Amino acid sequence: MRGAGAGALIWPTHARLPSFINNSIAAVGIRHRHSHPTVVVGAQQRKCQSLEVHYQRKATKYWNDFYKRHNNKFFKDRHYLEKDWGNFFSDDSFSPNGKVLFEVGCGAGNTIFPLVATYHKLYIHACDISPHAIELVKSHVGFKEDRINAFVCDVVDDSLSEKIIPSSVDVVTLIFMLSAVSPKNMPLILQNINSVLKPNGYVLLRDYAIGDFAQVKLHNRNQMIGDGFYVRGDGTCSFYFSEDFLSRLFLEAGFNTVDISVYSRQIENRSRNITMDRRWVRGIFKKECIAPDSALFPEAR
Repeated sequence: MRGAGAGALIWPTHARLPSFINNSIAAVGIRHRHSHPTVVVGAQQRKCQSLEVHYQRKATKYWNDFYKRHNNKFFKDRHYLEKDWGNFFSDDSFSPNGKVLFEVGCGAGNTIFPLVATYHKLYIHACDISPHAIELVKSHVGFKEDRINAFVCDVVDDSLSEKIIPSSVDVVTLIFMLSAVSPKNMPLILQNINSVLKPNGYVLLRDYAIGDFAQVKLHNRNQMIGDGFYVRGDGTCSFYFSEDFLSRLFLEAGFNTVDISVYSRQIENRSRNITMDRRWVRGIFKKECIAPDSALFPEAR
């Protein structure tokens, strides 16, 4: 995957990140470890940038290894999406023959198969960077070629319009996918998605929020390789979002924020005697529809 500038977005600097985190959520337990002289911080920053580039370039390998190791056993089927966003998947007066959904980062199909089973007119495009994940989708008992178009794709580098008809998708789902990508590459992904989404189409996002238990754990292990961007032990990466960051990110890509919220839940692990404060963010974003000149200026012909 290649790096890219963030346009007009302002990313928090590496040196300011801990205060950025602490200002966003109080008392999450993240502490700043880099208190070295400026020259050392600069060297550390260059090292992190190098690591960030490495893990993003090798993302296909690490995610392919992940799905070879776990197959379809790691994530549970996401039936909760029907409750949260069911109206976005149901056919309506604008789509009487069913809607077209595009799942970016489909993994083993934990999002798409519950939706296919529930919404009988829904057609789904599904892609993932991992070839093995796509193999798992195509070998699933619920896979139907006439309802699911599953393909391997790096949505940073590969043009989606070569796989999907431009402006043909009603809804895009990003379920724990965007966080796996360096924030420098996120604008490229949204631009790519924008090309296949219909005017007034929607992007539905669910992902990790800043201050999540997993972020605190990774931060305390000094596994940060970019601003808010961490590498796990298996080589896969994760970013942690604030509401403001996501809203600005989508606005720069041509989307309006319809709804966004952070929710949290305490999960007890009795065998390890720990309580985990999990935090997630949910967002609904609508593609801006720019009216033609004749609509903006009725007198123009």
